[in-house]
Amino acid sequence: MTVAKSAALTLDEFLSLPETKPASEYIDGEIIPKPMPKARHSRLQGKIINAINEVTEAQQIAYAFPELRCTFGGRSIIPDISVFRWDNIALDENEEPLDNVLIAPDWMIEVLSPEQSPNRVTGNILHGLKHGCQLGWLVDPGDRSVIVFQPQQQPELFHQDDKLTVLEEIDLELTAKQIFSWLKMKAE
Repeated sequence: MTVAKSAALTLDEFLSLPETKPASEYIDGEIIPKPMPKARHSRLQGKIINAINEVTEAQQIAYAFPELRCTFGGRSIIPDISVFRWDNIALDENEEPLDNVLIAPDWMIEVLSPEQSPNRVTGNILHGLKHGCQLGWLVDPGDRSVIVFQPQQQPELFHQDDKLTVLEEIDLELTAKQIFSWLKMKAE
């Protein structure tokens, strides 16, 4: 017995659907549920966001958002962390951010979960780079490495004391070792 494949939704049809839990992404006509983050993933996500916003928010350089739906280039994805330069954050008449983000983040950060496809996550970062994103990180807690993606360059693998690439105007120095040290919860 063969099963007929259902017709793919358009991006507009997908965006008109109610949000799901866990959230879903729209990639190449498919709706793909995003895995629910687990403890290590959430810890790294929160610490990276805090580190970025600590050096960028007060001076209105950039802002790191967690789990923000970004719709651009025919996809609607939810990077673990979306960093936007301050000037690229669309605001309403009350100076509050607009809910619907229709551009690629300036910097996309994904923390790989064990049940995620590294190729699919990498595909989202590459898609962002094609549509204006300037930097992507794929953080892999499993092997304590970070792959850094930049437009028109080969990806670079960082581990241990390698200083990670950040957006040019952000005064933040992080190494892969520092990021993964944040997984420890006990003071030494």
